Amino acid sequence: SVDCSFSRGVCDWKQDADDDFDWNPADRDRGDGYYMAVPAFVGHKRDIGRLKLLLTDLKPKTSYCLIFTYRLAGERVGKLRVYLTNKRHASVWEQDKGKDERWRTGKIEIFQGAETTNSITFESERGKGKTGEIAVDNVMLISGLCPED
Repeated sequence: SVDCSFSRGVCDWKQDADDDFDWNPADRDRGDGYYMAVPAFVGHKRDIGRLKLLLTDLKPKTSYCLIFTYRLAGERVGKLRVYLTNKRHASVWEQDKGKDERWRTGKIEIFQGAETTNSITFESERGKGKTGEIAVDNVMLISGLCPED
């Protein structure tokens, strides 16, 4: 498994230069590292911010599981989407406001065909809200299928 979390991860994260705003590090409540977040007040409605995870060593014809924690906090805060490079125009995962503002776990199965995925993009789309944030943390990539809860 590969630890791509932001405090001590070994992965190559890049801000997209062609989007409307950047994701920023935010301190965790208990002071044990940080996560990446977009505050609700950044940008205009429907503005997009993309954070890209560059992958170099995924083997073709192999299954992987992307596991991450996320939070959408605040009224009308917006949407969080995940894209894989080889599925560029359709998100493979999308979430808008949940029942509450707790951290939740997202899981995405990545099946490598002959064409391998060389990046995963976390995209936040700003909503109408003025408070809250869209946040991502604890990004892990493990080989094999995603475990059941």
